[in-house]
Amino acid sequence: MDQKIIERAKAWLSDQYDAETRKSVQNMLDNDPNELTESFYRNLEFGTGGLRGIMGAGTNRMNVYTVAMATQGFANYIKKMNPGKKDLSVAVAYDCRNNSPAFANVTADVMSANGIKVYLFDCLRPTPELSFAVREMKCDAGVMVTASHNPKEYNGYKAYWNDGGQLVSPHDKNVIAEVEKITDPSMVNFKRNADLITILDEKFDDIYLNKVYGLSLSLDLIKKHKDLKIVYTPIHGTGRRLVPEILKRKGFENVYCVEEQMVVDGDFPTVKSPNPEEPAAMALAVNKAKELDADLVMATDPDADRVGIAVKDDKDEFILLNGNQTASLFVYYLLRRWSELGKLTGKEYIVKTIVTSELLFEMAKKYNVERFDVLTGFKYIADKILSLEGKKQFIGGGEESYGYLAGDFVRDKDAVIATSMIAEAAAWAAEQGKTLYQVLMDIYEEFGLYKEKLVSLTKKGISGTEEIKAMMERFRTTPPTEIEGEKIVEIRDYKLQEAKDLRTGKITPIALPKSDVLQFFTEGGSKITVRPSGTEPKIKFYFSMKAPAGVPIAEAMKTLDKKLEKAAELLTK
Repeated sequence: MDQKIIERAKAWLSDQYDAETRKSVQNMLDNDPNELTESFYRNLEFGTGGLRGIMGAGTNRMNVYTVAMATQGFANYIKKMNPGKKDLSVAVAYDCRNNSPAFANVTADVMSANGIKVYLFDCLRPTPELSFAVREMKCDAGVMVTASHNPKEYNGYKAYWNDGGQLVSPHDKNVIAEVEKITDPSMVNFKRNADLITILDEKFDDIYLNKVYGLSLSLDLIKKHKDLKIVYTPIHGTGRRLVPEILKRKGFENVYCVEEQMVVDGDFPTVKSPNPEEPAAMALAVNKAKELDADLVMATDPDADRVGIAVKDDKDEFILLNGNQTASLFVYYLLRRWSELGKLTGKEYIVKTIVTSELLFEMAKKYNVERFDVLTGFKYIADKILSLEGKKQFIGGGEESYGYLAGDFVRDKDAVIATSMIAEAAAWAAEQGKTLYQVLMDIYEEFGLYKEKLVSLTKKGISGTEEIKAMMERFRTTPPTEIEGEKIVEIRDYKLQEAKDLRTGKITPIALPKSDVLQFFTEGGSKITVRPSGTEPKIKFYFSMKAPAGVPIAEAMKTLDKKLEKAAELLTK
């Protein structure tokens, strides 16, 4: 056992830690050297997205002390960036996870103890409502206690700036530097100032829901198709009240919730993982939809910023859509309705991440709507919206990892907005005598079929890190020249911040922050992205292959499935 680990652990036996924490640490010292090592071998890292980790006692765990130290560093930075300002304020919210209320309250304690006014929600709320609160209450920052769709053992802490978006450069790195200065709980001011804490209740929900309602594009069509059967599950999380409520306010009368998963429970007893990307997480909802002969299934993750959906195919069987397919339906509906309602003026735009399907751009081109790519992570979409504020109108956008947004009053992915607009899109489709699946097929017929596949390779330890670096270097020095018979015509290297046209040799600068990402584009419109994960010991391969418009869909799907399998086998070996 490393002596430094033992010394770190013994420091947690002092009186500045509560009795339960001291007991847990003593038990590890006496009986569990492996857990002791995992809990104390390092400090839990405050990364560019905040904190995320397994809950428990120790320097490398999520607990009230690591949360408090992070909050002290964040409070110091807020004050540093606003010298002389006397009415500093933050919004604080939390999700359904175990210990989330305690972590939110210690955040409020420390912020208020540092003279910063706190708007604290009275109970669990979706992440996007926290983003909205930062903007609505004109706060200087915000904190959301959540680990999103991670397993039950985890919790997290997302930091937001005054625009309602998660921290981006330079704030992300600067906050990390301030947090790293707080090395011990004795450096934290814990003394809560109750006079500086204002509780936000259901009245604030109404302000938010009114804004969501205001995005509606098809209320008249919902009236005609109010009987559409919708099955919804919050997977034990924060969408449980607001999603059914906004659907009701819009006029949908047949919304059926999965009762077992309406129960708030941080142990997520009905699923292995509360992630709507995984079929198992949506199984109860799909089964209920089959029993009811429903039209649409929607599931939100625990903090209700992402949504997964299932629709009926042409065989009347429910199929799960991936994030790119849902993003395509979402953006297509927005573009079509904005066009049909005469709302397009030439100043509108959409945003997607670089790993998201190019289909979104193809659709936007038809409507002469401007298009922007950003790095992976919704905070970059928020940053793009901020940069164009007052100049252009954001219609909507999203990312392949099930996060979507319409309107600009929230600056993070929003499943409350997304579910309400997807349900609207179903009513709009029904008015044309179609299902959402048929609309998706129409999109493929017009713009070409796009199919996607994500492959993640886990490479643990120091040797794994080196192996990932070597793989990226190999792709840079000896890139593939073709993918499944399609010649590669462009390579984008986001680390070098340049795109090279292999047909002409022309090099074009990429106006995005540096990132260790490579993309290969083929002459047929396919795209392969290679990207090391920023949070896990993984390297990710995003495959998006295209069949031209006019090819029979069924035939094209089979062809692309084979191409995807072979491409994945070739590039990831």
